[in-house]
Amino acid sequence: MDRAVKLLAGVGVTAALYAALPAWAQEAVAAAPTPPAPNKGDTTWMLISSALVLLMSIPGLALFYGGLVRTKNMLSVLMQVLTIVSVASLVWVCWGYSLAFTSGSPFIGGLSKAFLRGVDVTTLATTFSNGVYIPEYAFVVFQMTFACITPVLIVGAFAERVKFTPLILFTVAWLTLVYFPIAHMVWYFAGPDFLPAAPTDSGYLYGMGALDFAGGTVVHINAGIAGLVGCLIMGPRVGYKRDPMPPHSLVMTMIGASLLWVGWFGFNAGSNLEANGVTALAFLNTFLAASAAAAAWAIIEQVTHRKPSLLGAATGAVAGLVAITPASGFAAPMGAILLGLIASPICFLFVTTVKNRLGYDDTLDVFGVHCIGGIVGAIGTAIVADPAMGGQGWFDYTVLPAVPGAYDMGGQLWTQIKAVAITLLWSGLVSAALFSLIDKTIGLRPSTEVEVEGLDINEHGERAYNY
Repeated sequence: MDRAVKLLAGVGVTAALYAALPAWAQEAVAAAPTPPAPNKGDTTWMLISSALVLLMSIPGLALFYGGLVRTKNMLSVLMQVLTIVSVASLVWVCWGYSLAFTSGSPFIGGLSKAFLRGVDVTTLATTFSNGVYIPEYAFVVFQMTFACITPVLIVGAFAERVKFTPLILFTVAWLTLVYFPIAHMVWYFAGPDFLPAAPTDSGYLYGMGALDFAGGTVVHINAGIAGLVGCLIMGPRVGYKRDPMPPHSLVMTMIGASLLWVGWFGFNAGSNLEANGVTALAFLNTFLAASAAAAAWAIIEQVTHRKPSLLGAATGAVAGLVAITPASGFAAPMGAILLGLIASPICFLFVTTVKNRLGYDDTLDVFGVHCIGGIVGAIGTAIVADPAMGGQGWFDYTVLPAVPGAYDMGGQLWTQIKAVAITLLWSGLVSAALFSLIDKTIGLRPSTEVEVEGLDINEHGERAYNY
């Protein structure tokens, strides 16, 4: 009898425990932390921004550059731009993303995400807000478009006088040895939610406190100084300063410049990685700086030549876009206008006077617009970012939640100057070594006969125009 009672009691306890299992499971699920979910609006904006930045390269920059060269070299420029974009995107996913945006040293990342190992539809990338994330794939493709357009910019400095295959080899080496380290030093950081635990997990220039919202150093100064080095090593075009070399289609250049302007909204506003008020600010600043610089360039030409030109106004707009890039998310709208008004005459001076006096053949003024405009913008960021000037200042992500840091304009100005100097030195020296190595081995320039006849037919067996 006792055994039967004990048996029934055991069965009852077991049944009670079994019945309680769903409740325990629910409590366990409720207690487990919910993984962060990316905001669909932010994700959508980042994908749109990626498409806009790609638009800047193809067709934007291709048409802008293509219209500025002579008819016999139009197709070669288009082919160079298209191929560099294609090759750079492949390099980016194979090893570039990992080198630029993973932990390693302050100067370069590691290979933990080479070939996108460990990246899938569930992995997330941090933004600039605590607890806000986007799909890592969205971040990968957005930054990939920057890696594509930067070497494309370099081409304009020595357009009409470079062989195709050596240029592509240079692109792969330059991305690996110059672009990825600079991108890591300027833009890599662990993210606002992780810096409190790892306050030094960032690139060298980011840790120094350098401000570069969308690529003044990483893209424009980087490409501009490389272009200058390239054009110096290759020498001037055959007939430079002797034969007329006017743009063959300013209409095409205007179309390209317009596409660049539109795409630049993704370039700058997309760099906020979210769709919020700072995104709108960067969008507005981009618009205003370009407008101010285009107007300023036209006024300068009206005063100096009595004839404001379409080419000048388009060049001025690009100079303004370049200058506002590092400050786009930091400046107030009036600060953006100021940057555009300052950058335009400085770039005008380099394009029209300095280049002629020094005699270097920067074919499409990559150095005069992108490098000089980038320097003006990078240094000017220290001024327009000051909260006293209406700027956003900087945020201290080593505390949660992040708080605005104390702003020292003089200290920030010195930091920006150091970031510019480091970019100029690294990109300039490594680019010189790469150009020299390729020139002494397989050669950079075509023969004089090929250059005179044109690269279209000799390098690619086609002509842009069959008439």
